[in-house]
Amino acid sequence: MSQRKNFMLCALFFIFFALQFTGCSPSNPNTEQNETIDQLAEDYFEASLALDPFNAPEYGFYQYNAILVDTNTDEFLKKKHELNHKFLDQLKTIDRHLLSEQQKLTFDILKRELEYLIIEERYPSRFLPMDQFYSIPVEFARYGSGEAAQPFQTPEDYQNFIKKMKGFRQWSNSAIARMEEGTQSHVVLPKVLVQRMIHQFDAQLVKEIHQSPFYGPLNRIPMHWSEEDKQTTMKEYTQALHTYVFPTYQKLADYLRQTYLIKARGTSGLWDIPNGKEWYQFLSNEHTTTTTPVSEIHQLGLNEVTRIHTQMREVQINLNISGDFRSFLSKMTTDPDFFFPDNESLLSAYRTTGKQIAQKLPEYFVSIPKSQYEIRAVEDYRAASAAAASYVAGSPDGSRNGIFYLNTRDLKAQPKWGVVTLSLHEAEPGHHFQVSLSQEQTGLPTFRRFGSYTAFEEGWALYSEHLGVEMGLFDDPLQYFGKLSDELLRAMRLVVDTGIHAKGWTREQAIHYMLSNSAMSKPDVIAEVERYMAIPGQALSYKIGQLKILDLRKKAKKTLGKQFVLKEFHEQILIDGAMPLDILEAKIDRWIAQKRI
Repeated sequence: MSQRKNFMLCALFFIFFALQFTGCSPSNPNTEQNETIDQLAEDYFEASLALDPFNAPEYGFYQYNAILVDTNTDEFLKKKHELNHKFLDQLKTIDRHLLSEQQKLTFDILKRELEYLIIEERYPSRFLPMDQFYSIPVEFARYGSGEAAQPFQTPEDYQNFIKKMKGFRQWSNSAIARMEEGTQSHVVLPKVLVQRMIHQFDAQLVKEIHQSPFYGPLNRIPMHWSEEDKQTTMKEYTQALHTYVFPTYQKLADYLRQTYLIKARGTSGLWDIPNGKEWYQFLSNEHTTTTTPVSEIHQLGLNEVTRIHTQMREVQINLNISGDFRSFLSKMTTDPDFFFPDNESLLSAYRTTGKQIAQKLPEYFVSIPKSQYEIRAVEDYRAASAAAASYVAGSPDGSRNGIFYLNTRDLKAQPKWGVVTLSLHEAEPGHHFQVSLSQEQTGLPTFRRFGSYTAFEEGWALYSEHLGVEMGLFDDPLQYFGKLSDELLRAMRLVVDTGIHAKGWTREQAIHYMLSNSAMSKPDVIAEVERYMAIPGQALSYKIGQLKILDLRKKAKKTLGKQFVLKEFHEQILIDGAMPLDILEAKIDRWIAQKRI
């Protein structure tokens, strides 16, 4: 598409968009420069993966299966600093104006990523190496369960993970040292998050080894192995668990309980950390890929909450439920008819809905991924602090399906009216659809196929919920309430995340706000609020991303008129992988201009 740009298009751009498109590409982009940026992008991905290959199995790269790098050391941070500066310096030697449109995208995305990684060094994230959501101790247990991307097929695979266990012990020792450094400058976690981690790590200290998620691979030793391989692996793997894994979780739990908890913060937000407000604005910029002031994001959230409340009141009328708005929300969260009686009923409902959605996808999309997904309950060991739902990508070659996880620990947090919305968001056409399609674009540089920009990915997933209305999936007002309820959650996140980290809100204030303005259960609200406390700014990306995609669609439809085809618009959003919102907007603007010729 974009590589068909010719002289006429350049001239047209110059006439109508002189200032914006001064650097329009020549009709014959420089082949050498294009090859240089492609190679640079590949080199960057490979170097980054080699530096920290923890997630390499997720991408289908298995040469690092035995390695868990200690990312807390000064040596690692120095290597990371040098790598980012090296590639940015090399990028600056490339003349962007000589690139094709596809390579310009690669240039722009890589440039932004490197610049943000360099700016990130100003802030003391090294002193906060773990939390209850996304950190090595949490993810290591998932890998070690045998349910994730880490392979357990051969005796060598098991030996590889034993080596990783040793790396986990080293990583944890240096993480404790970094957290101790952080206590000297008041860069510490809130107390409640520390308590959550203590519970997580204690849960790994099982009385019987068979109860450990790490024992899972031993239950799956392939039958075709020789008896000697089976016995040797059982013995060495079990010994490694007792030598490296269980003592490490014990040490982490003891440190947090006996030392760190006393020094942890009683406050909830980054505002109480030195230079915390500036750090939070940076994290907001990074996650949303915008430069919007957090004060504006807070107000946007308040406005969106008001708008969605108005729509919810209309649903209350359609459902013929009497009483004021608060009592309506209360009924939606307490009436037994709105909840599943057991875990299997819940999982079955989602599987049925997923099949119904899949039948509608060809009407709205040009490209549909080949990859499949499956639905699973969240494992017991992480259910207490896990989100209500999440998605883990499958392998690029299709050998491992994507996984749509549902947290069944509290059925009161999984109402029937949420089934369609969560399915659209986490599976198709949301996360599974978008991530799989990106991974399958083998013509893109590897770092773009596996690139992750929260505002793009979460914005698309929330847009997918909106698309469900047009698909006819919300004709049932009960399910439409679920759609509004989840959109309300994303709007409240704008208010609460900024409230906690920029306005000094307490955890209790945030919980009260969300309970007062939504139909969410208290356990669900608590998990949400503590998530915002742990990963500042991430929750802002959903609504910001959705609104940008909707704005781009509105612009395209208004400008193109009868030329606008929705499935073509979706193709342009998705086919080039995840990217920052400003780069996406420029790409869509070029597509609109080309369509008008």
